[in-house]
Amino acid sequence: MFLGAYFTTGRIIFMIFFILAFIALMIYSYRKDIKNHERYYKNAGKKVLIYGGIIIAVFVAIRFLAGN
Repeated sequence: MFLGAYFTTGRIIFMIFFILAFIALMIYSYRKDIKNHERYYKNAGKKVLIYGGIIIAVFVAIRFLAGN
């Protein structure tokens, strides 16, 4: 096993439980606050995509113009 070469069995079990608990708590927290998300963060996904696309375009343009 690949992970067995770097981690002990106890660490692997801990990582699995930690990841599962973290994901479960994130889902619980999101569902608990879903009304606030709809109210305060309306269209936030679109804004992130637009501004993220602008930033990526600027970095690509800088790289292209710099010749790298």
